[in-house]
Amino acid sequence: MLLKTILCFSSFFVLTSTIHAQDVSVSEIITAEKIYDLHFTDAKRDSMVSQMNTNLKFYQYLHEFNLPNSVPLPNWFDPVLPTMTFNTKQQPIKWNIPADVAMPADTNQLAFYTIAQLSSLLRHHKITSVQLTQFFINRLKKHGDTLHCVISLTEQIAMEQAIQADEAFAKGIYKSPLQGIPYGLKDLFAVKGTRTTFGTPPFKDQVIDEDAFVYQQLKDAGAVLIAKLSMGELAMDDIWFGGQTKNPWNLQQGSNGSSAGSASATVAGLVPFAIGTETYGSIVAPSAVCGATGLRPTFGSVARTGGMNLAWTSDRIGPICRSAEDCAMVFASIHGSDTYDRASRTMPFNYTDNIDIKNLKVAYAKNYIDSLPDNSPEKAVIKTLQDAGVQVVAIDFPSNLHTNDLLLSIWYAESAAAFDPLTRSGKDSEMIQQWQNRYPNVFRTARFIPAVEYLTTCRLRYMVMQQAFPLLSEYDIIIVPSMAEEPMALTCLTGNPCITLPSGIAAAGVAPPSITFIGGKLYSEATIAAFANKFQQITLYQQQHPPMFTK
Repeated sequence: MLLKTILCFSSFFVLTSTIHAQDVSVSEIITAEKIYDLHFTDAKRDSMVSQMNTNLKFYQYLHEFNLPNSVPLPNWFDPVLPTMTFNTKQQPIKWNIPADVAMPADTNQLAFYTIAQLSSLLRHHKITSVQLTQFFINRLKKHGDTLHCVISLTEQIAMEQAIQADEAFAKGIYKSPLQGIPYGLKDLFAVKGTRTTFGTPPFKDQVIDEDAFVYQQLKDAGAVLIAKLSMGELAMDDIWFGGQTKNPWNLQQGSNGSSAGSASATVAGLVPFAIGTETYGSIVAPSAVCGATGLRPTFGSVARTGGMNLAWTSDRIGPICRSAEDCAMVFASIHGSDTYDRASRTMPFNYTDNIDIKNLKVAYAKNYIDSLPDNSPEKAVIKTLQDAGVQVVAIDFPSNLHTNDLLLSIWYAESAAAFDPLTRSGKDSEMIQQWQNRYPNVFRTARFIPAVEYLTTCRLRYMVMQQAFPLLSEYDIIIVPSMAEEPMALTCLTGNPCITLPSGIAAAGVAPPSITFIGGKLYSEATIAAFANKFQQITLYQQQHPPMFTK
């Protein structure tokens, strides 16, 4: 294979050396300079023409490959700076699975049981996985169209996995708290025998003969896949070929995205939990808007093999649940690396619900919170923690590093490469979203991001990581408004984890307000999940559910 590639390149350069006609002219170089903020002399332009034409022929050669989205980028991103150190020993996790959970008189209440409660029912043979699976499939059939949150039901797979779970329970085999519990996958993960649509018409009938890493991890844990859930087209916002995924608290609003169906279905009690992905806000935003609890892990904590590539240096996978403890249970099963995703790393997840939050170093971003009204949910969160004995210090969160511009430039360049054949084929015109700030146009304009500027942006990213590290790493938890742009963008660049969760009481037709706890250190998922769990034990905000789906 390597030899064939070398011969192809050799033949190409022999071909280009015989070209005499100029496909690119000096006048065209002058015009192009305006696009790239460049200024050359006439003599320099004249010298450039020959190589520009050689480059053009090489681009034409590259385009013949039409590389599929699954081909990896070998230049993988590592968020770990040289001075960082980590604990690398995994301790046993003792989950609190209660023994006295009763079946509800109204079976509809099962829709909002926690993973621990459902696990208890299954382990004590008060319900079978087959029964529980059918219950949630029925809810998906009843409400899925209302929320536009389901792309495919996976009934056959679900029943096979539920039967296997029941057989394991009968033998006294307990693989994980997720054993026998149904869930949904964002429909950008490959599962053999299912469509993987990426939420857009050009890929609507795509079948990938592969099982994604995250699906394999959940299968090994005994969980039961019941649905492929909706996502914004190619992982942008909440609009897909089936419509706009709705907010369970208000059907006149979208769920935000791009993990739209994962958040909507979980909050509405159509699945106990779901898997989402994030490049820039796609776990945080729908969790905040729909009132879910979403864990965005450290970059590389979950191998992305078998998932759609959008931006290789930013994509990550995480759970969307109804509580922080549920997120911890799911993350414990899905985290880890494999040999195919070279950016992935297996790190310990030493979660415990016995954490003393008074011993943690907690800060809040005063430049995003101090100016808010005194009765704002963000300030209420800080007071709740202070009343619980937590010392919360005020800090200025970095806000002048142009993180949004850096992240967008990297994201757009990488996504345009990931979907290069789609753009050049013209099939991008089949996509639903055709306005200027959506992918068809983003991909087209990103073709004019020079490789030099892309690499310069990546190097500036490293400088931002170095500048942010001393401040972020000083704290275990940093409290920020969930939809604050700069904190979200900065931690997408640095790879830091965060958890987003409800932070107040829901008003009529409105989801609960939200807050985000950033982990100041990489691979601190256990700390932020435990901290969020303690907050939820104090406030119980996570126990609110959208009224129209509780019956």
